[in-house]
Amino acid sequence: QVQLVESGGGSVQAGGSLRLSCVASGYKFSGRCMGWFRQVPGQERDGIAATYTDGHSTYYADSVKGRFTISRDNAKNTIYLQMNNLKPEDTAMYYCAASSDSEYCGAFKFGRYWGQGTQVTVYP
Repeated sequence: QVQLVESGGGSVQAGGSLRLSCVASGYKFSGRCMGWFRQVPGQERDGIAATYTDGHSTYYADSVKGRFTISRDNAKNTIYLQMNNLKPEDTAMYYCAASSDSEYCGAFKFGRYWGQGTQVTVYP
């Protein structure tokens, strides 16, 4: 049974930083795509950062490029999202997602498995 467990959310003032973590268990960590999505109530869930677990390719939404960095630690089956220079518009529920064998990172077209989400709130 695959489980994704996020942590690291919280409240921060604009300009601050947070680091999210997502630990995967029961998941074939190599050769797949993992990443982060976020969702504001009443809006669609949007992909913001993704990475292949056995390569160096990373993908970012324009809204976070240059401020957020996705990384991974394969030994710990964990991915991270370092979020710097946070803005109030980054406020959302953040979800970790992992792909199946047939899904790809590109255009954030993956999401076979999901975590429960962690809330990020950025105050002006």
